[in-house]
Amino acid sequence: MTCPASAHAQPVSASPSRPWWGRVVVACLALAWGVGAAAAAPAPLRAGMIGLDTSHVPAFVKLFNDPKAPDDLAGVRIVAGYPGGTEMPASKNRVQKFTETVRAAGVEIVDSIPKLLEKVDVVFIESVDGRIHLQEAIPVILAGKPLFIDKPAAGTLADAVAIYELAKKHNVPCFSSSSLRFTPAIAELSKKAELGRIVGAMSWGPCDYEPGTPDLFFYGIHGVEPLFALLGRGCASVSRVHTQDADIVTGIWQDGRVATYRGFRKAKGGFGLVVFGTESFAPAAPGSLGGYRGLCVEIARFFRTRQAPVSAEETLEVLAFMEAADESKRQGGKAVTIASVLAKARAEAAGKLPR
Repeated sequence: MTCPASAHAQPVSASPSRPWWGRVVVACLALAWGVGAAAAAPAPLRAGMIGLDTSHVPAFVKLFNDPKAPDDLAGVRIVAGYPGGTEMPASKNRVQKFTETVRAAGVEIVDSIPKLLEKVDVVFIESVDGRIHLQEAIPVILAGKPLFIDKPAAGTLADAVAIYELAKKHNVPCFSSSSLRFTPAIAELSKKAELGRIVGAMSWGPCDYEPGTPDLFFYGIHGVEPLFALLGRGCASVSRVHTQDADIVTGIWQDGRVATYRGFRKAKGGFGLVVFGTESFAPAAPGSLGGYRGLCVEIARFFRTRQAPVSAEETLEVLAFMEAADESKRQGGKAVTIASVLAKARAEAAGKLPR
């Protein structure tokens, strides 16, 4: 490598602190380091989105495609999107608007999943209708593309089992989560020393239903996910009290810990959370259980490392909690075991996988 001409053009007088030739050497080394660093920086991963019918889509595009995105969001750029959509009102009434929003942001819009897969390295499934997540995930997994599936992982527990079994068979990294799991409030509460050992939690939030999916899958998952983020796996049974305006769902863990979710439909308010410990209890700060940045940071890390921040087993237990809540409702509030709904789902999943 030749040194910059400007370095040779410097006067040949010596500096009290460094001779002229020292400055030339420093200039050459700085140039070499800069060129080497630029050459070493990997190209951003090209990401594609399937399903452009949720507000998460423009929010994620804004975060990932910001030219000034910080390092923890760098390395992933959303370059293509397939609108998809179903007759579900939440999908049909929004897909065109969100598609045009991300098109205006520079995302290429394609008319099929195969065309999308030709253009990308990693994939988001964003379809608001979880019932089609399995059919969308199959070609992505068979193409070997790392996959993030927005909440819920699927429209049924059996579909979710099928997705994760197929991903495991083909060694394709895959994960799914509600954004609430990765809000700062969850991390702060889980590390709060004055609580002692966490023995329970209570969460609450809006819980509208969507016909055709288990009641809590559509929006209740936002309140259920924090319970597992704090208590981890090990829920043994679930029972549910249901009225027209509210649901109260209680899970009992194998070691005796208890967690409760309250979902409301008419009451106004956002998400809330209280954690109970052996020494004290603590609420999440008002307004601290929102935003997408924490989730997007985890997605970026996942795509770069191919290591999921949430295991398949935990995600399936979250969904099993909600599926068991539906079964409890059908049985008039009786406790339903997580093991029973998982066993039924695994038996159903076998017939959903491609041969």
